[in-house]
Amino acid sequence: MYKSYSMEIGNKTLTVEIGRVCAQANGAALMRYGETTVLSTATASDKPRDGIDFFPLSVEYEEKQYAVGKIPGGFNKREGKASENAVLTSRVIDRPMRPLFPKDYRNDVTLNNMVMSVDPQCRPEITAMLGAAIAASISDIPFDGPCAMTQLGMVDGQLIVNPSQQEWDEGDLQLTVASTMEKVIMIEAGANEIPEAKMLEAIYMAHDINQTINAFINQITAEVGRPKHEYTSCAIPEEMFAAMKEIVTPAEMEEAVFTDQKQVREENIRKITEKFEEAFAENEEWLAVLAEAVYQYQKKTVRKMILKDRRRPDGRDMKQIRPLAAEVDLIPRVHGSAMFTRGQTQICDIVTLAPLSEVQKVDGLDENIVLKRYMHHYNFPSYSVGETKPSRGPGRREIGHGALAEKALVPVLPSIEEFPYAIRAVSETFESNGSTSMASTCASCMSLMAAGVPIKKMVAGISCGLVTGDTDDDYVVLTDIQGLEDFFGDMDFKVTGTHDGITAIQMDIKIHGLTRPIVEEAIAATREARLYIMDEVMSKAISEPRKEVAPYAPKIIQIQIDPMKIGDVVGQRGKTINEIIERTGVKIDITDDGAVSICGTDRAMMDKAVEMIEIITTNFEAGQIFKGKVVSIKEFGAFIEFAPGKEGMVHISKLTKGRINHVEDVLTLGDQVTVVCLGKDKMGRISFSMKDVPKANENKN
Repeated sequence: MYKSYSMEIGNKTLTVEIGRVCAQANGAALMRYGETTVLSTATASDKPRDGIDFFPLSVEYEEKQYAVGKIPGGFNKREGKASENAVLTSRVIDRPMRPLFPKDYRNDVTLNNMVMSVDPQCRPEITAMLGAAIAASISDIPFDGPCAMTQLGMVDGQLIVNPSQQEWDEGDLQLTVASTMEKVIMIEAGANEIPEAKMLEAIYMAHDINQTINAFINQITAEVGRPKHEYTSCAIPEEMFAAMKEIVTPAEMEEAVFTDQKQVREENIRKITEKFEEAFAENEEWLAVLAEAVYQYQKKTVRKMILKDRRRPDGRDMKQIRPLAAEVDLIPRVHGSAMFTRGQTQICDIVTLAPLSEVQKVDGLDENIVLKRYMHHYNFPSYSVGETKPSRGPGRREIGHGALAEKALVPVLPSIEEFPYAIRAVSETFESNGSTSMASTCASCMSLMAAGVPIKKMVAGISCGLVTGDTDDDYVVLTDIQGLEDFFGDMDFKVTGTHDGITAIQMDIKIHGLTRPIVEEAIAATREARLYIMDEVMSKAISEPRKEVAPYAPKIIQIQIDPMKIGDVVGQRGKTINEIIERTGVKIDITDDGAVSICGTDRAMMDKAVEMIEIITTNFEAGQIFKGKVVSIKEFGAFIEFAPGKEGMVHISKLTKGRINHVEDVLTLGDQVTVVCLGKDKMGRISFSMKDVPKANENKN
């Protein structure tokens, strides 16, 4: 049965078509927002896979190049692996929706979102987010929706609902908020130092809009939604928990988990697990779910300790940050390095500087290729958590963590005019026990300063956790959560910023949303913590950016030339510019507006390249003095090369003040001479004189 529904969001029409396509999917919605079109589907397997002990949810965001009238580049001419933007969009869709599926559900579920056309005024990402929520809501898959999402931008201080791509890219705020009917369930933000009060205003403006969208989704679900199917619960039997408590009492479990050393805790749990294995040796059904049962026992214990006893597993106060350490310059020869340690989380960040020709070119669903000047990459090797497995390249988590730290630092980077470099920061995880992305932000900020990048302000990040009880006002917010509190808690609320405001937010939760008091308390707690980290730790390692880049970093000189002279500098088929590069060993980048960047490590050679370019682009007025080399001798005079690809002629009568019969009486090939410009002849050729060189310059030959 075909149905079409429409509503206005941000002065644009959202249309949802149900029953027109994909009848075999559990749920499908053809979404149109303006002329942006996304097909969203939800499918589930009939039963769980054997041995599965988690909820296998897959969220896909597929960028089709035909959506913007492009044929994919490369040999295959097919879309390849997901772009970074596609991965990040999939994560943003996943985070608010995952908690709304039953915790004991083990069937495979895939939420697929295929971008089929793009209207630059209506971003496909928000269209896909809404489509995924609608497809899941109307399907027969157990899902406790609805769940709506809104994006806000900010231009000239004004908040814009679901901004255009240009407003999103160029504005001071990139905020995505997801909500259930009552609570905020996900926040993702990049911001140009937005004050906390303004950020809260934006979050709850989006939350209010989400309520109208949720009502719209409820209307669709009421009319075309399918009854939710039955499934086999994978919950641990209560009688098993009772038996476990007789073998290991709650007090013994508390003692096992109450330590600030992750390795000690894991060893304690290993011994407890062995006790259970021995006790349940004859019960195959219980042995099959023992790992999950032990996990749940730990979780109940930790949550009770925090919520009822106000005790954290490592003995800290609720707002206390783990021991901190910071240092710079620990890696020799690199352009910048820093290490930040918080408890058992340790990140080493290395910065590399390069000419602007090294910027990353991002070809996505955009009419133009985006040039990315700052790149932040995050690595999470298995040894950081004491495990052994081969590296297979960055996964979605690594890409997401790198993007969050990148988003945190972009607002404080200098402009290209102030600092004409491409910049790459790489965060290597040496040790992990909670919130490595926030440690990456701190380490990267210090590493940038150590590399001589003139960032405007210092940036730090911290994460808050949450444990909730049976009522909305029964909760505890935890500052600086470690891994155990993340695994067993309800929230991971990461916030980065300067002294003056927020630069990034990423909120993950495992429950059906947060009340406003929780959000306000978390934002306030993260501000207090990040100010402490900057003032008491980071600034003592390095308080401001270094005035010069590192000795091994490339140096860059920028000059401006007349754009009409670019062809003279480049030369025919690049001959002139390549000769300058060969003679001086520098790298040269020229933009269409005539901005020239000369990059190298030898300052004398860089100055020589600048001199050559300035000579090539001069207007050659009479009286200018040049140095050059004799490259050709004729009967009537000699040709002097005064810059790569640039020659002028000295007539035989202008060689010396006395009369000579042959040019060779004065010059030979390869001679270095000083000449004065006489202007251009009738044919536009440059004329020189040696005999008219001012006396002050004569001895320079």
